[in-house]
Amino acid sequence: MTLNEHKAALRKELRAAQRNISPAARNAASAQLCTRLKEQLFWKNSASILFFAPLPDEADVWPLLEETVAGGKITALPRFNPEGRSYAAVRVKNLQGEIITGQFGIREPAAHCPKIALAETDLILVPGIAFDSFGRRLGRGKGFYDRLLAKTRGVKCGIAFDEQIAGEVPAGEQDLKMNFILTPTRCLKIAG
Repeated sequence: MTLNEHKAALRKELRAAQRNISPAARNAASAQLCTRLKEQLFWKNSASILFFAPLPDEADVWPLLEETVAGGKITALPRFNPEGRSYAAVRVKNLQGEIITGQFGIREPAAHCPKIALAETDLILVPGIAFDSFGRRLGRGKGFYDRLLAKTRGVKCGIAFDEQIAGEVPAGEQDLKMNFILTPTRCLKIAG
């Protein structure tokens, strides 16, 4: 089995497991995850945070995004650039007036919001289909997030439900490792 076939099989398996999480359990787990995240030292020490706009099958970190914007930390979301087929970090200060539906039906900052340097972002919250205890991440298969993460220097924290933790995630050279994996029940620090 090739690397891409192995990734596709794991995506299929984990997506099926995620579909079995009820909406009530998903909401409770998301709230628990947000609480656990705020307890982490790397969260408390971060002056600038790159969030993600969660899709329906992902942990809902949006309430924490709203709280962080109100709290004064530099808060950003990815915005897709169709010409460059890449994402940039873009600062948000007013979620009611600055959020639009972007290229893939994902919420993102409007065109008038300013970009921020990815290399200066302290913490990057990273979605994924699966993560493992080695810090490996399985994304949706287009490589957009891996290219975004390659430009960052801050702490990379994978955000997932417990059902998204796999024994082993297949990875290639382009797949970047996380520094932490955070779920509703635990925070895994990835060695070296």
